[in-house]
Amino acid sequence: MTTLWAKQALTSEGWQQGVRITISDNGYISKLVANTKPQGGCYDIFIPAPANTHSHAFQRAMAGMTEGRGHDPKDSFWTWREIMYRFVDLLTPDDIETIAAFLYMEMLEAGFSTVAEFHYLHHGRNGQVYDNVAETAQRIAAAAKLSGIGLTILPVLYTQGGCDGRALAGGQMRFGNTIDQFSALFEDCKSAIALLEPNSNLGVAAHSLRAVTPEQLSFASQLAPDEPFHIHIAEQDAEVEEVLAHYGQRPVEWLLDNHGVNDRWCLIHATQMTAHETRALAKTGATIGLCPITESSLGDGIFNARTYLDAGGSFSIGSDSNVRISLAEELRTLEYSQRLKHRERAVLATDKKSCGHVLLQGAAKGGAQACGRNSGEIAVGKLTDLVALDGNAPDLVGKQGDRVLDSFLFSGRSNMVTDVWSAGRHMVRGGAHIHREKIAKAYKKTILSLQQRL
Repeated sequence: MTTLWAKQALTSEGWQQGVRITISDNGYISKLVANTKPQGGCYDIFIPAPANTHSHAFQRAMAGMTEGRGHDPKDSFWTWREIMYRFVDLLTPDDIETIAAFLYMEMLEAGFSTVAEFHYLHHGRNGQVYDNVAETAQRIAAAAKLSGIGLTILPVLYTQGGCDGRALAGGQMRFGNTIDQFSALFEDCKSAIALLEPNSNLGVAAHSLRAVTPEQLSFASQLAPDEPFHIHIAEQDAEVEEVLAHYGQRPVEWLLDNHGVNDRWCLIHATQMTAHETRALAKTGATIGLCPITESSLGDGIFNARTYLDAGGSFSIGSDSNVRISLAEELRTLEYSQRLKHRERAVLATDKKSCGHVLLQGAAKGGAQACGRNSGEIAVGKLTDLVALDGNAPDLVGKQGDRVLDSFLFSGRSNMVTDVWSAGRHMVRGGAHIHREKIAKAYKKTILSLQQRL
C-alpha cells in the first residue's frame, strides 16, 4: 500500500481539500478520504492524468523537419505526407523502440498517463515482413515498459492506397497487410501486451475509409468486439471529396449508416463534419479523438466542438504526429480554435464549470473510454492515473478549484507538473522522468544516426 496526500484534488466528487489517497499494490485507488491531515507523500494539487489517445510514435523524430514549404505553392497535409513516407523508409526496429521510449517519457512528463498507439509501421522496407510479424509492436511494448506509461496498442489494418483500390507504394508498403497477415499480426500482438503490466490493453484500428474496403472494415471492427476500435475519419477536405465520389456519402455519414458505431469506437479528427453529422455522432456514445496541435500544424480544420458537446458527445486528446508534446497546449489549442471559429471567449465553459474544468475532465473521461482503461477520474476503484501540480508555481500560487485548471491550461507551462503516476507507478518525480538521462541519451544517438542516413 502507498499513501499520498494533497492540499486539494479534483476527485469524482469535485474539488476537495486535504485529500488522502491509498493505492493498492495493483495500482488501483483503494481508499480516498477528504479533509484529512497530511500523511504519506505530500503534494499541493492532484488532478486526473488523461490518456493520450492518438499517437504515431515514429513521427516524433520528424519534429522540426517538415516546416519548409514543399514544391506545391499551396502546401498541405498531402505534401507533409510525402515527406513522412520518405522518412519512414529509414527506420529500423531499434530506431522505433528508442524513439517511442523518448516520446512516452515526454508524454508522462507533460501529464499523460497512458497512450493509445495507432500502430501501422509493421514491416521492413518495401513491405518485407519481419521473421517476427509483431516485431515492431513488441518494440512499442518494450518502449512503454521502459517509460512506465500505460499502453493500449492498436494494430492498424491498411490494405490500399485509396478508395479506388490502388496498390500501396513507397513508404506505404511498410504499413500493408492482407486479412490473413493482419489476423496473424493481431494474435502475435498479444505476446507484446503480455510483456507489460495487466492494465495494458490490445485494441484494433483501421487506418481510414480510404485505406480499407467496406468488407475489410467490417472484419477489423469485429476482430476484438469488446475492445477499443479506432479509425481516422473526415480529417481533410480532399478525403471527404474522395469518399463522397466513391461511396456517394460523406465519411461520417457513410460510417454511421453502415456500422453500429458505439462507445468502443474512437473516431480520430472528424474535423470535416456537418452539424447534422456532428449531432448524430454524439448520440452514438463513441469518442472523438482530437489532436489540436497536429490539426493546426497540418491545416486540417476546426472541429465542431460546441455543437458536439452540446449534443452530449465524448472527446479525448491525442498528440498524433507528436510535433509537440504538451497536455496543456493540446487543450488550450482546442478552446482557442473555438474562440477563433465563433469569435467568442470561454466557448466550452458551462454555467458550473470553467473552460479548464470542462477540457481536463472531458479529456480524462473520454481518454479512459477510448483506451478501454478503468481510469479517467480520481475515485475509489479506479487506476491511479494522477498528476501533481506545483502549487507554488507563480501562476498557481494561492489559487483554488477551477482557477487552478484555468491557470495550468491557459497561463502555465509543463514545468507546473511535478509528479505523475500511471496505474500507481510513480514515473515522474520533481518534474523529470526517473529514467530521463538513459532514455534521452539513446534518443540523441538515434537522431544523429538518422540525420546521417537522410
